[in-house]
Amino acid sequence: MNDTIAAIASGMTASGIGIIRISGPEAFHVLGKIFRTKKAADVEKMKSHTIHYGWITEEGGTSPVDECLVMVMRGPRTYTTEDTVEINCHGGPYVMRRILKLVLASGARSAEPGEFTKRAFLGGRIDLTEAEAVMDIIKARSDDALKSSLAQLSGSVRKIVTHVRSEIMDELAYIEAALDDPEHMDLTGYPEELDQRLDTICGEIGKLLRTFDEGKLIREGILTVILGKPNAGKSSLLNALTGVDRAIVTDIEGTTRDILEEQVELNGITLRVIDTAGIRNARDEIEQIGIGRAREYADRADLILAVFDAARPLDSNDREILSLIRDRKALILLNKSDLPQVLTEEDLTGSCGVPVIKISARELTGMDELAGTIRDMFFKGSLQMNEEAILTNVRHKTALDRTVKSLTYVRQSIQSGMPEDFYSIDLMDAYAALGEILGEDVGDDLVNTIFSKFCMGK
Repeated sequence: MNDTIAAIASGMTASGIGIIRISGPEAFHVLGKIFRTKKAADVEKMKSHTIHYGWITEEGGTSPVDECLVMVMRGPRTYTTEDTVEINCHGGPYVMRRILKLVLASGARSAEPGEFTKRAFLGGRIDLTEAEAVMDIIKARSDDALKSSLAQLSGSVRKIVTHVRSEIMDELAYIEAALDDPEHMDLTGYPEELDQRLDTICGEIGKLLRTFDEGKLIREGILTVILGKPNAGKSSLLNALTGVDRAIVTDIEGTTRDILEEQVELNGITLRVIDTAGIRNARDEIEQIGIGRAREYADRADLILAVFDAARPLDSNDREILSLIRDRKALILLNKSDLPQVLTEEDLTGSCGVPVIKISARELTGMDELAGTIRDMFFKGSLQMNEEAILTNVRHKTALDRTVKSLTYVRQSIQSGMPEDFYSIDLMDAYAALGEILGEDVGDDLVNTIFSKFCMGK
């Protein structure tokens, strides 16, 4: 953290405002080489957390590059805990690159992906769960995902982990003290008391772990595969969900041959929707490959939307689709409900025990009922997006699973009548596993891997 780093912190598209961020011990010195104000103010003497109007110029101040506002902030009261400068210039890609080039020529180096947030972590301003939440906020595609990420950034996961670690440390300290001073500290009855306390601790962890399935779906979206025979309306449904003509729709059967994937927000629920080739006995080799992929994706799906044409009777292809969704999380969508119906809900309801929803992909009817049904299926009707922690990160879940495993070993040692010093070994393993969630005692490789997934400039 001895280097001064810089990067474009806003999107590289034409916009009203662009931001170049500089952070590090020489941030003010670097700015002073290229920033000029009407009063020729000394940048290094500017008060912290103030904004100044002026021009970015070539070094030496002879040639203006852009008119801008500059925010100066002195550490440690900054995002990175270091001296930080943010140049708010016009948001053209060329002018932003030009200013960044001047900044780098004045003594800063180009920041690595996520390095600003990495410095906030290394500086102790945030823990690793909060750092990961920053990237989740940037990637959020729904209200639920955003609320969950904001809660984690506010410390919802950290508070639980810190509390449980404190409970475990208290037990470790008591055991060590009793073993060091057996004359004054009696461990009689302690194993039974510890077992009861571990039951409570495991209950707290278990409550958090039980939120993971929903949390993962909130963060990543529900993998949703659309199945149906040719011309049932699968591609029309994808277009209806996305709001654009993403898939080609024709009256020619077999138009969709490959996989199309789109991220969709449906009334606050994020769906990773995959349109597939129509299920039928195809002779065309390319179409056969597409149908094979459709079956593969159906096996992996969180949710299958099986589309049936209400204007055509059931045939062998429809029956194969019904067999594919049996005992799966699926919904039957009776499409083309705006046309005279040949196929009815009663024809499908008893076939595989899957709920039936009447829709018209062309007229956009039935979408609210579809969204509500999906929410009921996956989120028990409504998400409790309040201050309660929701587990969304696989890394956190893995560490919590290890914690529970170690605490289970402690309880087994108690039941087996093992000496108290055996408890300390597994209690310390549990304590260390929880520390990894917060970023304590983690290797550089893990830290670098986590922050390498961040966007440039954050």
